[in-house]
Amino acid sequence: MHVLAFRHVPFEHLGRIGPALEAAGLSWEYVDLFDDPWRPLPQADALIFMGGPMSANDDLPFLRRELELIQDALAKGRPVLGVCLGAQLLAKALGARVYRNPVKEIGWYPVFWTEAAQRDPLLHDLRSPETVFHWHGETFDLPEAAEWLAWSEACRHQAFRATPGVYGFQFHLEVTPEMIAGWLEEDANAGDLREIQHPVDPAYNAARLQELAARVFGRWARGVAEGAFATG
Repeated sequence: MHVLAFRHVPFEHLGRIGPALEAAGLSWEYVDLFDDPWRPLPQADALIFMGGPMSANDDLPFLRRELELIQDALAKGRPVLGVCLGAQLLAKALGARVYRNPVKEIGWYPVFWTEAAQRDPLLHDLRSPETVFHWHGETFDLPEAAEWLAWSEACRHQAFRATPGVYGFQFHLEVTPEMIAGWLEEDANAGDLREIQHPVDPAYNAARLQELAARVFGRWARGVAEGAFATG
């Protein structure tokens, strides 16, 4: 089975999601539609949409194409995973509003799980709260009929499940310390960094985040591989 991973900038890549896919026996490849928005795509059994510094509301050809691809995947019952900007695109494709969060949430902050998360196939046995990594300035309304799974003190909608295998995560479980250190050096992120109140330690909770990534993404990947999310 094959997975397409859509990047919006090269430095926001799969991180720890890649090993989880491979451990489940899934092949994968990156798709960078910002280079060629309308190029033909290979067949895929699941789609992943990563983060990026742009807004889901930006009128960009590659984002318009991605919204169409998400809607097509949802109509066909294919698993979709959205991370940060990817979660916002998924919410928008489902008809929800995406807008500026009251504050930019950048760094290590706790997320709290809802009652629905305690029954969720990916999240049911996690601690509450879990300290995870965040980097976002926008948020979204909960899509209609979606299950609300997580919240933080600064952002109410941190995670949701729309249908089996279709998840949006506002926070970043996928990052390694090296990825975070690289993001701190990126010119595209300089504006965000001028607004943070505390310096970011890339390694602060990295060991636990690695455990969480292996558990959560491993479960999603195995669900894709085993056809556990089939809806039709």
